[in-house]
Amino acid sequence: MNSRAASPADQLDPAALLKLDNQLCFALYSTSLAMTKVYKPLLARLGLTYPQYLVMLVLWEQDGLTVSALGERLFLDSGTLTPLLKRLEAQGMLLRARSAEDERQVIVSLSETGRALREEALAVPQAVLCATACTIPELQTMTAELQLLRRKLGEALLKT
Repeated sequence: MNSRAASPADQLDPAALLKLDNQLCFALYSTSLAMTKVYKPLLARLGLTYPQYLVMLVLWEQDGLTVSALGERLFLDSGTLTPLLKRLEAQGMLLRARSAEDERQVIVSLSETGRALREEALAVPQAVLCATACTIPELQTMTAELQLLRRKLGEALLKT
């Protein structure tokens, strides 16, 4: 008798294991594509791409972060984040400056233009909420479940 605990995969018909509609990764991927399509015209009005919007959200929440702190918050490495920051700086949305305490660190701060853009951006979450046709509690539950999944996946990756 096998003493190992049954995994969720053991409970599926082997033929069902490789069906596209049974893949969590595809459900997440295709939902992400749809969400990005919803955001694209909303963010175009602000002159931002979706990754730039994420940077701005973090800075609107807490201004004056290091590049590494921004990367940790967004789950992005500096090779991905630095070009985003350079484009946002060229657009006049933010400023990058070496830390006075540690010149190895770069501090990212909102410019006046970047701070002012926050007011225009307030319409984005409401438009996205309408597009989802979900209630706020439904979205809060989904968000919490996805954050839990992300944490569990992160823990699994640390074990490998």
